[in-house]
Amino acid sequence: MNKKHPSAWDPAIMLLNILVSVIGSIIGLELIARLGISTNTSIIGALFAIIIARIPLKVFQKYKDINTQNLVQTAMSGATFAASNGIFLSIGIPYLLGRHDLVIPMMVGASLAVIIDATILYKVFDTEMFPAKEAWAPGIAAAEAMLAVAEKGKNSVILMIGMVGGIVGKIFGIPTDILGVGWIGNMWALGAFGVGLLISEYTPKFFNIKLGDYYVPHGVMIGAGFVALIQMILILQKKSKKEKEAAAAEAATGKVEKKEFTRSLKSMKFSLAEGFGAYILVSIVMAIMCGFSADMSAGMFVWWIIFAALSAIISELIVGISAMHSGWFPAFATAFIFLILGMLFGFPPAQLAILVGFTSATGPAFADMAYDLKSGYIVRGNGEDVPFEMEGRRQQYIAKMVSAVIAILVVLFTYKAYFEKGMLAPVDAVYVATIDAGTNMAVAKNLIIWAIPGALLQAIGGSSRQLGVLFATGLLIASPMAGITVMVGLLIRYIVVKKYGDLGQSKLYILGAGFITGAALYSFFSSTMNLGKKLNKYRRNLLWNIQLA
Repeated sequence: MNKKHPSAWDPAIMLLNILVSVIGSIIGLELIARLGISTNTSIIGALFAIIIARIPLKVFQKYKDINTQNLVQTAMSGATFAASNGIFLSIGIPYLLGRHDLVIPMMVGASLAVIIDATILYKVFDTEMFPAKEAWAPGIAAAEAMLAVAEKGKNSVILMIGMVGGIVGKIFGIPTDILGVGWIGNMWALGAFGVGLLISEYTPKFFNIKLGDYYVPHGVMIGAGFVALIQMILILQKKSKKEKEAAAAEAATGKVEKKEFTRSLKSMKFSLAEGFGAYILVSIVMAIMCGFSADMSAGMFVWWIIFAALSAIISELIVGISAMHSGWFPAFATAFIFLILGMLFGFPPAQLAILVGFTSATGPAFADMAYDLKSGYIVRGNGEDVPFEMEGRRQQYIAKMVSAVIAILVVLFTYKAYFEKGMLAPVDAVYVATIDAGTNMAVAKNLIIWAIPGALLQAIGGSSRQLGVLFATGLLIASPMAGITVMVGLLIRYIVVKKYGDLGQSKLYILGAGFITGAALYSFFSSTMNLGKKLNKYRRNLLWNIQLA
């Protein structure tokens, strides 16, 4: 008898999902407005369900089911990223530009982008391009946390040790989430990521050169992204041919081979085409609502619509690749790249503001949906029961859509209060300052020059290693200690795996998940619960006492 997955439409589950979605949206808005970042709240959502399940009343017993807990964490993380990175950040750009009349059109476009974004990932998850067996590190962290509580075995002890290590490291300024990712993700990709981080961090210090002034990171990402896009197309063509050959062989022999992936490349190509079509429609809606036809020639108007849709889908694919291998997604940076390209095409300021807002809205929901489906994939048995796996994904998708609607409503009813206090996502100021400053051929020249090494590195690494995209991601991220941390993590992993083999790697997976979980919990409580000042004060006192000793 097939197992039955809990339904996201179950009134008790739906009620809790709505509640955690409201909480997740508020957390996301507070973090993006006050600190400029957002955090993965999936762990918090799972712990929320686990705690409620301990209440000795019958109505709460269904939350003991790990698949129910997975639906709750899916809703909470979805709401957090949708509200903050997806919508609030986007609508702040036209507002800061002084075009308050474009805020609502931008909100409509960003809201639809978040929904389309998550939908595309749902349809392409566990394909040749985005396999379920890849790292998706935050998803592993959430799954291992839930499994550790459910199983209460040795792995839970390892996870707890990792969580303590993650929290302590964060207190002392060490990015322990990056350390954990180093034990989970693709080693080649993470190596390139680490090198990029080191160059980004130490080039200004030792050579007094700011890479951003010469658009080095952006050029490298453009080149790497362009080659990655070609690699994706080639994979689709090559594998599609193999699928046809396999189908012909099955028809001739009657022997059905076990599928490596749960979704075919034919299905994936159709889903990507659907997604691009949806982005075209949203771009048209935004352009009409904003009255762009009056400010642009007919040719420029049509090109803006096409370019906005292309930017959205290419950005989400680049973000997805980065998130899959490194656990980080450079959504701000990729949106900035398309902003620069839009400026080079000569789009006016208002059109640029909507373009970068729309592009920045795509990507975070794509990555977050993948993390959640990865956690579900693990807790459901790593795809052993395909019908159960597919039904679980469907229920997660429903939970994600509910959380997106809640996030949209929370932003709609709160954004004016934030904006009137001058509280916007800090990156909005960067986008607007760039639009105001304008661009010239010197920028284009730098982008072209640095696109060449990015393209070459991506081509050398191939589609499986993604060296160019991850190297560019590292260059785009400003994070002290992150480069050293990821390289130390990879060194530890190499030593452990060389000595203990697969057993050592499996333990590192769980320990790494613990570090990521601990770091996420620390970020949540220190930022959202306003405990950061107390912890920083304690840390300074401790370091001072150590120095005196």
